[in-house]
Amino acid sequence: MVRLGQNFLADPNLLDAIVRDAGLGADDVVLEIGAGEGVLTERLARAATHVHAVELDRGLAGVLAPIAERPEVELHWADAMDFDLATLRPAPTAVVSNLPYSVATPVILRTIEGLPSVRRWTVMVQREIADRLRAEPGSRVYGSPSVLVQLACEVKLLRTVDPAVFRPRPRVESAILGLRRTGPGADEATRDLVRAAFAHRRKALARSLEHVRPGSLGPARKALAALELPEDARAEALAPGQFAALSAKLHPAS
Repeated sequence: MVRLGQNFLADPNLLDAIVRDAGLGADDVVLEIGAGEGVLTERLARAATHVHAVELDRGLAGVLAPIAERPEVELHWADAMDFDLATLRPAPTAVVSNLPYSVATPVILRTIEGLPSVRRWTVMVQREIADRLRAEPGSRVYGSPSVLVQLACEVKLLRTVDPAVFRPRPRVESAILGLRRTGPGADEATRDLVRAAFAHRRKALARSLEHVRPGSLGPARKALAALELPEDARAEALAPGQFAALSAKLHPAS
């Protein structure tokens, strides 16, 4: 049975590989989103000093009860998209999860923006999401999530995953993605700019901004020219760093 869209990992070798990929130390504090039946949680508890396991489905309470009794595991019954992650103590240093695929991208972005203490992520996601988050400018799947994640992190595909290791077997391919924080990420103005720039992919970036923010066409073209970029450049042509520079031009510090 799939509970709330979850597919549970059933391969102990892969579970061990995820923990190895995470490279956890004895002083690491792990955030696991989507604890499921606790098979990954149990392994994380042996590798780290503390595990914050977030699970929405209280129907799993009986399965998780023995793991929740471990002193190094703290189980939080909550929706990760609503839960105030900044209140977690001790603060997480790593995110290791078989993420619920329906919310994988927003959860990754939320932890990047809201948990500056996190330095690395080792997450199971749908292969399509893995490709999107590590896409390069000009790629068909390069978009606002690609830019926002790459402004904060180095992104690597660690391994692809056979659907047969899940119970029940999903209809999509999966992958384990590794992220290493390289910076604080985008501020609010840059996040808004990136999302507006990709809102109308068939239009030039400046035109897309104009549709979202009337009156921004002239300033956007001027800022692009100042960065020696074409005034009719499309959003998918700009690298993450160029978006940050464009935002700085459009929103100079007072």
